[in-house]
Amino acid sequence: MSTPNSTTFERIDKDNAMLLVVDMQIGLFEVVRDYQFDEYKNNILAHAALGKVFNLPTILTTSTQQGPNGPLPKEIIEMHPSAPLIKRQGEVNAWDNADFRAAVKATGKKQVIMAGITTDVCTTFLALSLVAEGYTVFANHEASGAASRRIADEANARMRQAGVHVLSMFAIACDLMRNWTYTPGAPQMLPFFDRYFSVYGYLTRGHDAAIESGQILPGESQ
Repeated sequence: MSTPNSTTFERIDKDNAMLLVVDMQIGLFEVVRDYQFDEYKNNILAHAALGKVFNLPTILTTSTQQGPNGPLPKEIIEMHPSAPLIKRQGEVNAWDNADFRAAVKATGKKQVIMAGITTDVCTTFLALSLVAEGYTVFANHEASGAASRRIADEANARMRQAGVHVLSMFAIACDLMRNWTYTPGAPQMLPFFDRYFSVYGYLTRGHDAAIESGQILPGESQ
């Protein structure tokens, strides 16, 4: 486990990692103000999809979903039909729920990739609890949403101070992959990026178009 002052580059090991989808509920989605709604919808679906493409043990959890928080988006449920879905009935911090703790421990993994709504509560409380239990935590800040950018920044700073790795989705995906020649590698990840990380997806589309047409602009090769 890393410490706040550690300079060691701790890698994500896809064979020792789990994915947590925490309280990404359709009611709580309305609270998110640090991302545009369409952007944030893409971010949470990309986070959930990491579990599929890398075959990570995935755990879903919700907080009092029968109330205004609501259920998880149907896209996430359909993406992980066999994943444990822990419906908490009052615990704000998911780690306070015995069924959730048991599901996490049952994976046998010691690295946790996670995100949730809200960043300052659902993500931070659980991340700090996991660090205290000896897990290495990688928080996907793009898939965690807060009521303001300032709240998100302060929550991310709190997590970093406690030793949580706060990363982008692209950083998490690339560290999981490690090498374009591995599996999952280019055949799996380029379609993933095309769907969820358009800037890189369109870069590869442009490269493909140039190869197919055989035409580049003067000076482009330099």
